[in-house]
Amino acid sequence: MSLTLQDVHQIARLARLAQTAEEAEATLVQLNDIFALIEKMQAVPTDGVEPLATPLAAIEDVALRLREDVVTEEDARDVYQALAPAVRAGLYLVPKVIE
Repeated sequence: MSLTLQDVHQIARLARLAQTAEEAEATLVQLNDIFALIEKMQAVPTDGVEPLATPLAAIEDVALRLREDVVTEEDARDVYQALAPAVRAGLYLVPKVIE
């Protein structure tokens, strides 16, 4: 896929970006370079390749270090809700704003 200068102007207009002619041409070159890289990457055969959780898994066995799922803060809901103007059954009550 290759973009034209017209495409860059259209994208800039849709994004509401002001660009000079030189900036538009530089953007065109950069975007076309990105698309060329994507085309090269898509040409690589990846059939049968397992997805990696981390790139390091390709070169060594990696055990993911997960933290333990423990409570680290105490429940302070009553303290917070004491400051609210209206609370019922642990929920904040707010005025109806939409009919």
